[in-house]
Amino acid sequence: MKVGMISLGCDKNRVDSERMLYLLRSAGFELTDDPAEAEVIIINTCAFIESAKKEAIETIFEAAGHKRNGKLKKLIVTGCFAQRYPDVEFPEVDRFVSIADEEKIAAIVAEETGERYMTCADGGRILTTPPHYAYLKIADGCNNRCSYCAIPAIRGTYRSYPMEELVAEAARLKEEGVQELILVAQDTTNYGRDLYGKPAICELIKKLLVFRFWKIRLLYAYPERITDKLIDLIASEEGIAHYLDIPMQHVDDDILKKMRRPSSREKIEGLLHKLRERVPDIAIRSTFIVGFPTETEEQNAALERFAAERKINFAGFFIYSPEEGTSAYELKPRVVKSVAKKRLLACERAQSNSTVALQKEYVGRTLEVIYEGIDFDKQMFVGRSEYNAPDVDTKVFFTASFTPEPGKIYKVKIYSSDFHLYGEAEVE
Repeated sequence: MKVGMISLGCDKNRVDSERMLYLLRSAGFELTDDPAEAEVIIINTCAFIESAKKEAIETIFEAAGHKRNGKLKKLIVTGCFAQRYPDVEFPEVDRFVSIADEEKIAAIVAEETGERYMTCADGGRILTTPPHYAYLKIADGCNNRCSYCAIPAIRGTYRSYPMEELVAEAARLKEEGVQELILVAQDTTNYGRDLYGKPAICELIKKLLVFRFWKIRLLYAYPERITDKLIDLIASEEGIAHYLDIPMQHVDDDILKKMRRPSSREKIEGLLHKLRERVPDIAIRSTFIVGFPTETEEQNAALERFAAERKINFAGFFIYSPEEGTSAYELKPRVVKSVAKKRLLACERAQSNSTVALQKEYVGRTLEVIYEGIDFDKQMFVGRSEYNAPDVDTKVFFTASFTPEPGKIYKVKIYSSDFHLYGEAEVE
């Protein structure tokens, strides 16, 4: 029985998909990347915002077409969409699976198809990233209750994974050749509070440093929980990327209050000043929502100015998505979509100019770059430094007098920049 998996949404969802793939293969099912060859397709969905729900529905319809034109017998949907809308009418879908039941995916496929399967112990993953980096999901759920966010209703309260399990998983990933370990959760800085009575992200990172990954990268760090202890750890340990992803969402105090974020403009700027002071070369990424209900032109202009002030290296801007069941859903007046789109473009332009300006600071430096492939248009090799996360940030393009090996780290002298960096690899 050939089983295919389509994974949508965030990198946390990706980890769930990788675990299900491992369970399926261990149970004796054959995995395929070709939907036309699959007899069972599992779609691991996202439903965080309207665009994610739309993508999930379109993917379901597209996959269902293989029942007519391919070998598909069963279509199974899991993930956030299945969890959020368990009673939705979808004749094309043979079974909706809750997030809690994803660990039973092999038994569910067997039940749907009548196939036999072998039981196996959980704990493994089949990586869907390039082999040199992997995500380590350290917790699920969220306790923050931001007014615009449906994740707590979908994923439940914050639940840290035991440290010993994460350490064992990291050991397996290192043995498989992973060079870069990327820590993810809805709020990585809250890790351990539920298990150990206090945040334990620093203790976890220290245990992971033992494996000597090239870099450990921290994403989704809640600004109010970035402690002096964590900053000192990043500053002092070579094995931790000088990089933080800090979702700030806005910089206007009134909007932040309506978002139910404990931040303020003063706190945000104080944190950024502290980070730059203690880790001068740190790269900071953030995300912001534009067009939040009641947002005025003046409030958005403040966000645009903030993006223009070169305070952060990278940022993603998103138009507010009204989500049923959240407290912001009833907040009025809503910003007209056309206005929100103009605000989005203005903020993106401001941030792009800041990114280009900040990239110049790397010119003349020699950076460690993990090689990832070839850009045939530029006729250059391409990779990332510790200052770039996969998929969302800029790249380092470089030439070399030798043929680099994928996943290997090279020293690259940076000679120019625009939105990206350009350099020449040093001969080893």
